[in-house]
Amino acid sequence: MGTTQLETVPEPKYWHLKTVLSDALDSEFAVGEILPNERELAARFGVARATLRQALEQLELEGRLQRRRGVGTTVAPPRVGVPVDPARHTWPGAPGDDWQPVDAVETDTVPAAVTRLLETAPGDRVHIVRRSRVTNGQPVAAELLYVPTAAVPGCVEPASAGAQTRARAVLQELHKLALDGQDRTVELGSARAEDAKQLDRLPGAPVLVVTTRYVSAGRTTAVAVSTYRADTCRLTFGESDAVAVLAG
Repeated sequence: MGTTQLETVPEPKYWHLKTVLSDALDSEFAVGEILPNERELAARFGVARATLRQALEQLELEGRLQRRRGVGTTVAPPRVGVPVDPARHTWPGAPGDDWQPVDAVETDTVPAAVTRLLETAPGDRVHIVRRSRVTNGQPVAAELLYVPTAAVPGCVEPASAGAQTRARAVLQELHKLALDGQDRTVELGSARAEDAKQLDRLPGAPVLVVTTRYVSAGRTTAVAVSTYRADTCRLTFGESDAVAVLAG
């Protein structure tokens, strides 16, 4: 990794240093390789350690670096390509869906934004199905699927049913309905405590939130809020991986 003079650069030092370090990661380091310690890097680039830390933190947010206690700072592997659109419009949990059911509960407490999408009244009962998505052994997304109880009246499972059994029961009833279509929105967000734990991230870490609205019989029948790790994922849309949106 070479040195560079940063004194005359008009942009913030840490931002320029981030660019220099990013180029070095591409040309001089292998995935998993440990970077020199902060003292060595700061001396090599002639910057304060505080400036270096800012650059390293930014690269970590962008998924270029991983910091592990007892190991140090290592070069992160490439982002995982995660397809978002199925090849055909289907309900969640259909064959080929790689989301895994975790649990399901029935409640009358639903976020206001979801209530508006579902066009339900305050106090209406809603099933919330929690699902997770793992790619190459790494957790990449967590999902909350909201289904109004009135939309799946046949969903009745014993109180003693296990967590995954409850989740599958809701999905099975959902599959009995005719799916008219679906639409999605993507926005940058921060990981909630529960999602952060499932994704092995700290609360507040940057995430991509994909909200999917499922329509049946002319009205919204289900809403899925999927939270993807913004540091490791690149989302792909459509039936091929030709178009990619880089996260982070």
